[in-house]
Amino acid sequence: MGFSPNLLKGIEELGFTEPTPIQQQVIPIVLESEKDIVGLAQTGTGKTAAFGLPIIEQIDVNNPDVQALVITPTRELCIQIANDLSDFSKHINGLRVVPVYGGASIETQLRALKKGAHIIAATPGRMLDLMKRRAAKVNNIRTVVLDEADEMLNMGFREELDSILSETPVDKRTLLFSATMPKEVARIAKNYMHDPQEITVGKQNAGADNVKHIYYLVHARDRYLALKRIADVNPDIYGIVFCRTRMETKDVAEKLIKDGYSADALHGDLSQAQRDYVMSRFRNGALQMLVATDVAARGIDVNNITHVINYNLPEQVESYTHRSGRTGRAGKSGVSIAIINYREKSRILQIQKMIGKTFEKRPVPTGDEICKKQLFNLIDRMENVEVDENQIEPFMDAVNKKLSWLSKEDIIKHFVSLEFNRFLEYYKNAPDLNKNAESKRDNREGRKGDFGRDRRERGSESSGRRRSSDNFARFFINIGKKSGIVPKNIIGMINDYTHDRDIRVGDIDIKDSFSFFEVDKKSAGKILKAFKNAKFKGQRVNVEVAEEDKSGRKKGKRR
Repeated sequence: MGFSPNLLKGIEELGFTEPTPIQQQVIPIVLESEKDIVGLAQTGTGKTAAFGLPIIEQIDVNNPDVQALVITPTRELCIQIANDLSDFSKHINGLRVVPVYGGASIETQLRALKKGAHIIAATPGRMLDLMKRRAAKVNNIRTVVLDEADEMLNMGFREELDSILSETPVDKRTLLFSATMPKEVARIAKNYMHDPQEITVGKQNAGADNVKHIYYLVHARDRYLALKRIADVNPDIYGIVFCRTRMETKDVAEKLIKDGYSADALHGDLSQAQRDYVMSRFRNGALQMLVATDVAARGIDVNNITHVINYNLPEQVESYTHRSGRTGRAGKSGVSIAIINYREKSRILQIQKMIGKTFEKRPVPTGDEICKKQLFNLIDRMENVEVDENQIEPFMDAVNKKLSWLSKEDIIKHFVSLEFNRFLEYYKNAPDLNKNAESKRDNREGRKGDFGRDRRERGSESSGRRRSSDNFARFFINIGKKSGIVPKNIIGMINDYTHDRDIRVGDIDIKDSFSFFEVDKKSAGKILKAFKNAKFKGQRVNVEVAEEDKSGRKKGKRR
């Protein structure tokens, strides 16, 4: 493909032999022309190498300027890309890749940039901060890459992206990669790219061909019990459990750990050191299940994930594509599972239509099925265990003497019971979770079932019946479902118009033609000021403080 020997050596050491479809199409264009590219492909298709290898090939190591900038939505993805680029270029002397991201020491990153960087991998907020400090200079950049562009905009980074791109040279090349193509991504392409060539691998928003999609229908209250049974019926599971909120993530992970599973949580409340520790344990197989929010899981690039479990379906159906893309990577097969209740059946139909794949409905495994599966898994492990004759032989006389009173059949029974009794005991009188799951009755997700709403992950449409916290101010906004508004849009508008990503967001209540949302009281004045000239899809937005009744309870009316 026209790469230098030193770059090919790094590629070979990583075990790459054949380019993936996205690499076959993108690499020649980047190497042979200055064209802008919009690449539409699912996660796990090799996008990093598609843009990274030709960029490395074109870096002039004798030029100390920053020549390429890769912008990503999350810390994990930023680190992953920087590591990949460093691995690709390990035999190219003098080429420096520097990752910059929030949650880590800015002083360390300032020192790294001062030493020189040919390629910067960055999250939008930290990059803009470093540009304002004049530590990251983008005036001589030749190539900008926007990776996971749809997710960056979903997370409210529009303002930061606009600010960064406006400072880069007009004649630079821009490569935009996205799994989906919403209007906001198209806007970025229109405003900052010149006649881009669109490359689509597979159908837009489509699910990967090697991922099987399954759903289990249960009562809302039985969601965690269903998760346990899914884990138990798949003894070799190595997967990610997706939750909507940080609080739910913590709650599910704590329950799994308490019940004896090797699990941990990944969410926005963790420090960078804690996140790195959790991810390290997951990557090396010390954890079987990683419980995560959508935002925290972005950038997880682990090729051997067997299952993705949607503990709750995502708020936006497009996010399902990102979730399911965590499995079935690098040509391997995977399973994407959704645990739903009766009210969510229509969401499955929406997702099926979007990804072009059919979900298989399966009954939640019974206790008997799980015990049988676990028993034979145990027997398989015993059959295939490697016996080190030299190590174990000195102990065999004592072992045989100790067990001499037991027959062969009794030894097998004792061995199986030692490992297996906990499953037999737990599932002895286990109820059938499939019973009446198709019924509307008793199948409503209560507010407690959502484990509360956390700062920027209060993304579901709340009923409005719960009393708001005294620490939150409630606002009326004159747009609702008819305008196409969803909770993430409101969060994005708060980010964009206030320029403050630290405002705590409470309940979001979407109605047909208007909505209500909550923010912490200390930010109330900032909200009213920021939304004075706000617009949503061309419609003028009006935000007012919601009225309180005489008891002090916030009502669904505006003042």
